[in-house]
Amino acid sequence: MNTDLHAAIARTTQTFGTEPARARVTFRSDSALQEGFHSAVSVRHHSLTVDEPSGIGGSDRGPTPVELVLAALGTCQEITYRAFATALAIPLAGVAASVEGDIDFRGFFALDDTVRPGFGALRVNITLTSSASPTDLARLTAAVNAHCPVLDMLSQPVPTTLTTRVVPA
Repeated sequence: MNTDLHAAIARTTQTFGTEPARARVTFRSDSALQEGFHSAVSVRHHSLTVDEPSGIGGSDRGPTPVELVLAALGTCQEITYRAFATALAIPLAGVAASVEGDIDFRGFFALDDTVRPGFGALRVNITLTSSASPTDLARLTAAVNAHCPVLDMLSQPVPTTLTTRVVPA
């Protein structure tokens, strides 16, 4: 077990438990459409390129927004497994995620109002490498699925406010 990670999790849990106001944070990303479907994205000090495949008009310079959602879910599951395994002292040598999502593009292209534009189904396959007992792994999985932020956002409604500002060209 990584003692530095264990100490960081214990310290953070202690801080957020005694100072709940510090646990409430706001995350932000900023993006701007560059050309075609290519967008430049900034998240903290990181830069990302998002695009669509050339088959639907993009230039395939980066993953699509929906692929990033899949990646967000998979990596959030991995991180949440590591955090809870560390906190619960459950041995976890490795964790990997494979996430698939099905979209019917008739919804996006407004060809059928009965078809949603987003994912109709998601499949998440997690592979754990561990010497832990089946009971401990079941306890770990339950904790992860109850506390994974991205899983929560995708499976429960999230209040969303959209505003549009128009500036002269």
